[in-house]
Amino acid sequence: MPKPRNVVFVAPFFQETTIRLLNGVAALPNTQVGLVSQDPASRLPAETRGLLDGHYRIANGLDREHIAGGVRELGRHFGSVDRLIGALEELQVPLGELRDELGIEGLGAEASRNFRDKSRMKDVLRSHDLPCARHRLVTTAVDAREFASKVGFPLVGKPPAGSGARSTFRFENPGQLDDILRTSPPGPERPMLLEEFVIGTESSFDSVCLNGEMIWHSISHYQPTPLEVLSEPWIQWTVSIPREVDRPDYAPIREAGARAVQVLGLRNGLSHMEWFERPDGRIAISEVGARPPGAQFTKLMSYAHDFDLYRAWGQLMVYEEFEPRSRPYAAGAAYLRGQGSGMVKAVTGLKEIFTEHGDIVVEHRIPTAGQPQASSYEGEGYVIVRHPETDVVHRALKTIIERVRVVLG
Repeated sequence: MPKPRNVVFVAPFFQETTIRLLNGVAALPNTQVGLVSQDPASRLPAETRGLLDGHYRIANGLDREHIAGGVRELGRHFGSVDRLIGALEELQVPLGELRDELGIEGLGAEASRNFRDKSRMKDVLRSHDLPCARHRLVTTAVDAREFASKVGFPLVGKPPAGSGARSTFRFENPGQLDDILRTSPPGPERPMLLEEFVIGTESSFDSVCLNGEMIWHSISHYQPTPLEVLSEPWIQWTVSIPREVDRPDYAPIREAGARAVQVLGLRNGLSHMEWFERPDGRIAISEVGARPPGAQFTKLMSYAHDFDLYRAWGQLMVYEEFEPRSRPYAAGAAYLRGQGSGMVKAVTGLKEIFTEHGDIVVEHRIPTAGQPQASSYEGEGYVIVRHPETDVVHRALKTIIERVRVVLG
């Protein structure tokens, strides 16, 4: 039986993935779990509330000092805090700072900043000869234009503390860059990260590190790219997890991915990396988060590996234990996004989908009439499929996004 742990879980808002990760931690044996949140505990499912040993509500769930107050209160309640964890990207630096300040084991402030600040991240990667896009953190229009003249167009612009493809723009020419420099100029307090636009296929690389060594990994593919998905809100998209995770052509990302999380400073945890494969086969790391992925990825990996990754993440973060699992299935998600604007009026094409592929559908969230248009890139619903053969999953996903239509109006 492992030594008992007093754990504080920080979750500003109660989203589906956050609740599942919280459940995975709170259900661990020999563990006391306290929750710090901005949302009231009444918004949690009754089952989750029953697993908690303490809760402290704060006014601002992303503010370091507010979080610190909640952690200290729960520490007094438990007698000590052995682990301080949270899954949200925006929490990683404040949690790292608090771990250092309070003497709690885990990812510290310096390593947290390596993952959170995308410009700093790329500096670290390039200093270790790891492949990533050329970049510059600019604070003036002059800097931006100088970088553009050196690298050429297209370019990508994003906030240095962004996550995924959120708030990311593609500039095709100097005129588009000038437009954003005029309407939203960068400055010392609001810098912009400019990168060369990498042409190629975009994928993700999720991995588990234990004692500084990568012991398990997963690869997922996007169709189309996240930037295209954000640029065109009507596009229905897919994420697929091939069964053949150890293919020889994945060797470059396996090697670079393992080194990247190591040099960035992750010792124990699950990381989520975005990467590109160029037409000539070379790879480029886009960015890495020291956290579980969103957009149903953790769920997809659970289905593909036939285990509960939410609970396994909790075991890893609390007790530094993780049992690597093989991958008996391929899995994938098709994200259903509405055509038009307004409420959901109708969904067509589902009958044919379930007739042809119903035997491999393992989960779905079908949009319903009257449902408001989604504000997230995940869309109004999704369908998840699983099968031992990767090609079967690919064909099913293609059929779903081609035939299902979510009508808004």
